[in-house]
Amino acid sequence: MNAITCKFGGSSLADADCIRRAEQIIRANPERRFIVPSAPGKRFPEDKKVTDLLLAWHSLLLQDLDASQPAEIIRARFSELAEGLGVSFDIGTQLDKIAQEAKQHTEPDYMASRGEYLNGCLIAELLGADFADPANFIKFDYEGNLDPASYELLGARLQGEGLFVVPGFYGTLPSGKVKTFSRGGSDITGAIVARASNSSLYENWTDVSGFRMADPTIVPEAKRIAEVTYAELRELSYMGAKVLHDEAIFPVAEPGIPIHICNTHAPDEDGTMIVPTRTPTYPVVGIAGLKGFTMINIEKALMNRERGFGRRVLSVLEEHGVSFEHMPTGIDTISLIIKDDELDDHGQSILKGIERACDPDRATLVPGLALIATVGQAMNHHIGVAGHLCMALADSGVNLRVINQGSSEMNIIVGVESDDLDKAVKAIYDAFEVWV
Repeated sequence: MNAITCKFGGSSLADADCIRRAEQIIRANPERRFIVPSAPGKRFPEDKKVTDLLLAWHSLLLQDLDASQPAEIIRARFSELAEGLGVSFDIGTQLDKIAQEAKQHTEPDYMASRGEYLNGCLIAELLGADFADPANFIKFDYEGNLDPASYELLGARLQGEGLFVVPGFYGTLPSGKVKTFSRGGSDITGAIVARASNSSLYENWTDVSGFRMADPTIVPEAKRIAEVTYAELRELSYMGAKVLHDEAIFPVAEPGIPIHICNTHAPDEDGTMIVPTRTPTYPVVGIAGLKGFTMINIEKALMNRERGFGRRVLSVLEEHGVSFEHMPTGIDTISLIIKDDELDDHGQSILKGIERACDPDRATLVPGLALIATVGQAMNHHIGVAGHLCMALADSGVNLRVINQGSSEMNIIVGVESDDLDKAVKAIYDAFEVWV
């Protein structure tokens, strides 16, 4: 019998009714055997996130301040869940243990992981499932990268009949200390579990019915994407389409395990299938945009004849510990596009470094940039995609600051003023939606 790994996001596990709904989904198909829960999500907009409460608790403990308020909120939250689900769950003993162990961890990762841990314990009790703590099986190396040995370790643990619950979001370093993935990292845990368990499918249950061609807060009528490849999704996720963590692709890509994005609140809706390959019938599968970029423009006559010019430019970034996203070039120009949170306050010092190392005719910073990715693996088989895109932006009155197309011809990146992001995304969607 084929097995399915199911990851449930925080919004799918926010309260007892949500968890009951997830239980119904799990029990509706005996192939759903490996369950990866997130920490309970917000029940209403003003609600406090469990992870944020745990981090606040940890900060107060380290300062020898009164940590009773966040601890009591967490205690009440899990007590309410246990009562609503009708399971015995000694949250008091659990929290006392966490408080003791938290003092041994100056880094926040241990405390940040406890929301998933506690929810995993609770859901395992509800399901009568075997609880597998990822701290014992998901391993990181000293640089914080996933150790491939994790697949064999976890796979051996997940042998046997019945249901298994593996909390999301964390593992351990070689020192034994807990290490978390970045926020949203339970998606990655789900992919690791799917691979380790040789699952035939990874279901990612959330609060939306798959991906849309564009952000529905910008384009409310945006069509659902029925099918998208790993590579296409990586491009869209990296540029702001956040239904799935962009690193969740890597564990399942090699064995080719498909990912099905499903809606916990509408389980019969089709969602989106993420697959290794597909047969595209139209050039554009999705559009995603993100604010928060700065461009460094460097001009120098005949730079293309000056050996090592590009290397010297990039060495200045390296000296400041700054990486770049894109580097469009011309005969006499190089532009570096950098995330604002990566650039931080290094902009002026990088400019001075470039002036010293490269003696350019001109070097300037252009802040306030938004990038938009128009993605589709069939672009290289359709003539005029870039022209169609540029015409759509021109017709909507959006000034195009930069354009870059990768060698794979699977995406076109354009840069526009941040204030024009929504208008540009809408214009690009309207231009290509009729082709779908």
